[in-house]
Amino acid sequence: MRTKRLAIVGCGKLANIVVEAFIKGLLPDYKLIGTFSRTFSKAEGIAKHIQDLETSYKCILCHSIEELLDLKPDYIVETASPTALRELALPALINGSSIITLSMGAFADVDFYENVKKTALKYGTRVHLASGAIGGFDVLRTVSLMEACLVTFETKKGPNSLRNTNVYNETLQTEERRVFEGDAIEAITLFPTQVNVAVAASLASTGPKNMKVSIDSIAGYVGDDHRIEIKSEQVHAIIDVYSKTAQIAGWSVVNTLRNITSPIAF
Repeated sequence: MRTKRLAIVGCGKLANIVVEAFIKGLLPDYKLIGTFSRTFSKAEGIAKHIQDLETSYKCILCHSIEELLDLKPDYIVETASPTALRELALPALINGSSIITLSMGAFADVDFYENVKKTALKYGTRVHLASGAIGGFDVLRTVSLMEACLVTFETKKGPNSLRNTNVYNETLQTEERRVFEGDAIEAITLFPTQVNVAVAASLASTGPKNMKVSIDSIAGYVGDDHRIEIKSEQVHAIIDVYSKTAQIAGWSVVNTLRNITSPIAF
């Protein structure tokens, strides 16, 4: 099997987990050939890590998305933001590059979602939604295909993770409060980086408009707890995942990359 050419867009902590896995030899079927980030120094740091390995190829530090696409990567890992995915998706797919993304919130826009699907189909490329800080997409998809169902998504967060959002105020530091109730589209509009997994779960089941989302802020809480519940006539399932840090999201990208090239996929 030909080694896959891999590039990274968005070079923060989650992207560095992918790089860590690459350096450890957990992604032997890939060459990391390019990086791009709005914060140039972060992309530069990753490129330098790869250069220090003295590989037989160069990891190119790119100054634009266009420059990165010129490298013709087979796969692009995107860990930046839903806004970044909106800018990247169509040009990358047309370029022949498939995408592994954690910014599924962009797909709450139904028109964008459908356009991405049509483009990927036309150009023989794919978009892989990494599971992020949650799991159970296989169960959600299976039950929703089988029969009518109801799906809810509940999240517990510490108040500090809600800073720089419209719902935050200092009283959250001492109180427990439900700060949001609505559908997945409304949730990703208010919290563009915090509830990507809710949109992904809705896409795997009943759709962003039909998934009810709630967010509770708990004083002193560390990490995130995501709870998905799906009910149908024959099935009742609960997927509840607590994660102290966001590292699980980065490692879910590693798992997705491994599944792409593995003869057996989990």
